[in-house]
Amino acid sequence: MEILFFLSVTCIIVFMLLATYDGAYLHLWKYELFNRSESLFEHKTHTARAILFPLIVWLLFIDTSVVGFCIGLAFVIIDLIVLGLDAYSEKESRSFMNGLPKWEYILHLFANSFHFAAIVLIIAARIKIEGNSIAYTTDFMTYPSFETVQLIAVNILPGAIILGIVHLLLTLDFGKKLWNINRIRITCC
Repeated sequence: MEILFFLSVTCIIVFMLLATYDGAYLHLWKYELFNRSESLFEHKTHTARAILFPLIVWLLFIDTSVVGFCIGLAFVIIDLIVLGLDAYSEKESRSFMNGLPKWEYILHLFANSFHFAAIVLIIAARIKIEGNSIAYTTDFMTYPSFETVQLIAVNILPGAIILGIVHLLLTLDFGKKLWNINRIRITCC
């Protein structure tokens, strides 16, 4: 069980590093996908995933209730669907730069691999196989290392929530105007 916790938090930390570079720097700062009409759908899928992520972290890594676990699983399924829509739209979305660069495609593969590996590992720690059925268990809460998982997850949440809010604001005209005015101030000085 301890190894599942260790691997899960390692994967989620690596994911957060890659996703911050990709989502905050590349998508928002460098390419400003929200400001491009051809990339607006991609930005909306990123926004949906940026909102889902802290909810998934809360429900699967912090909350210990079976109801929260089930809701978290539902959000993971929604996240997978949104990821598929995002990947499907990227060719048209990145037409302004002749498609998605190979290195960014590879970055997406690694980020999403770590994202879902973290989720699968924490799910594995919270279920057990009994005969021919899979059941939710609370045994994971008896391990001291689960407190470390919760501590790391709680510390991930503020940044994840901020990125979700920024993505959401940038779907609105007000947010775009605010971003564009402040970006000019930051880059010109």
